[in-house]
Amino acid sequence: MIRVAMGVLVSLLATAALAVPKPCEELKAEIEAKIQARGVTSYTLEIVPNSEVRDQNMIVGSCDGGTKKVIYQKNDR
Repeated sequence: MIRVAMGVLVSLLATAALAVPKPCEELKAEIEAKIQARGVTSYTLEIVPNSEVRDQNMIVGSCDGGTKKVIYQKNDR
């Protein structure tokens, strides 16, 4: 019974650690690395408050506990 309780406790702690809100600059850097790895050279990533998001299709990430979004726009040459 103690093993089961310990297993549940460890699972809850691990889940809580994964749910920690990510800082916007850290998330933006991770997204930027993925975009550059795909060979995209002309793009814009911006961190904006939720109220300033105009097109939901541009959202590539959420940060600061869901209060801000990272938006992506590919720039045409």
